[in-house]
Formats: sequence, structure tokens, C-alpha cells
Amino acid sequence: MQWDKDAELAVAKVPFFVRKRVQKRVETEAEQSGAARITMDHVAACRQRYLHKQEDEVQGFTIESCFGHSGCPNRIDTGENLVEQLETLLRAHKLKEFMHSRVSGKLKLHHEFRVTLADCPNGCSRPQIVDIGLISACLPVPTELPCSDCGVCLDVCREEGIAFPVSGKGPQFDWQRCLACGQCAKACPTGAIAQGLTGYRILLGGKLGRHPQLGQELSGIFSAQTTLEIVDTCLIHFKAENRRGERFGELLNRTGGEFLSPYTLKPA
Repeated sequence: MQWDKDAELAVAKVPFFVRKRVQKRVETEAEQSGAARITMDHVAACRQRYLHKQEDEVQGFTIESCFGHSGCPNRIDTGENLVEQLETLLRAHKLKEFMHSRVSGKLKLHHEFRVTLADCPNGCSRPQIVDIGLISACLPVPTELPCSDCGVCLDVCREEGIAFPVSGKGPQFDWQRCLACGQCAKACPTGAIAQGLTGYRILLGGKLGRHPQLGQELSGIFSAQTTLEIVDTCLIHFKAENRRGERFGELLNRTGGEFLSPYTLKPA
């Protein structure tokens, strides 16, 4: 369905964390009215619904992901359909009903538990500022195949995390700099660098608002199964310790992360 320019511009100004949802609601509004085009009237009708009936829009959680699956060259393919598994897990926790038991008054969109998945460290879905952010990761690993010292891996590593200290000995990795983007393994023409451990980096407790903070990362790269277990553990802790509908980041500031043992948070 085609959008009028002014309607398209109005939705573009909606905060990013609800923009997709608003766009879908506007399209539904237009379809139900039998319109051939989406106009500002449809945008205005949805705006009024959000302002006055926001609780009806709250579902207790949101899951966002970037557009990596659509063919982004930076995408790290973990071989998992993690978004669907996350949605099943979050739905099982019945977070809307839980938040009703903690929040005085009507629920608003900021009461939703937010999870986002980025398919590479570029973080297009902003995993650093949500309750739980996941970043697909792939560590490089040297192989037995000969390295030609061509330097292609040096060119693609934006973190300058690769060096050739001795000619003919192959690349040396600086793991303090490496973001596990996997680009050096993709670029290596001889196969001297391959894709090694693949999974997810996990960030906890990010948020916007009056007191914004970035999520704190757990040490390591985790399989899909372990990632789901960690998310489940976080949700259990969130529900056990939540007092008045506070965000996960606020809760972590109060309780600390000991409940995630044996997983550890990286030093700030």
C-alpha cells in the first residue's frame, strides 16, 4: 500500500523503539477503512489511540531484530532462528500480567521488557540500550593452511586487532580489540583464517529515559541454548525482585549480577 509523503514523514519521527509497531498499526487502520492510500488521517487516528488507549497496545515484551537476514553483508549467520525461540520464552513468562501486579495505574509502553538481536557488532537494532541485547558473534581461528601475508585481513579489521609480527608465521589476534565480527575469516583468500566459535554476545540492563545507561556485557560468546537459559534466568530474577515495575537495568543496579553465576560481567 502506498503512503502519502506527509504520513510517511510523520511516522519517521516516531521513536525508533515503537516505530515498526506504529507503522503496522497505521497500515491496518488504512486497510480496515478500505483506503487505497495511507494518509495523515490514518496516522492521526492511530496517534489518538496510542495517547488514550496505550495500555491496549502493551503486550508485556517486545523483540526487535536488525535487517541482517535480508542480505546484509555484515551478517553473522549463527544457523539459529533465535527470535522465534525468544518470543516463545517471553510469552511463557506472561509479562503483561506480571507488570499489572507491580505497576500502580495503567501500563505504558515503557513497561514492556525489551529484547533485541543484532546480527553483527554494528548493532543496528541498538542492543546496548534495551533490557537484554544480543549480538551475533564469530571468533576467528587460525588454520593449518599457509598464510600468504597478503594483508587482506588487516584491511577489513576495523578494530586493528590483527598483526603479522613475523613474516610467514600468519596472523596474530589481539583478543582485547576483537569484536568477533567474523569479517577477517570471510575475507581471507587462502583459508588461513576460518570462522571459529559462533554464538551470541549478551548485554544486560541497558535503557533510555531520565537516567540512561548502556547494557553491561557478560564475558564470553554463548550458544543459542545457553543464551535462552540466560534470558530465562534474567526473567526469573526480574520477576522475583521487581518492586514497582522498574526497568531491568534499575533492578540490576540494586541487586547486582550474582544471580548469573557462573557467568560473569565484563569489567566496566
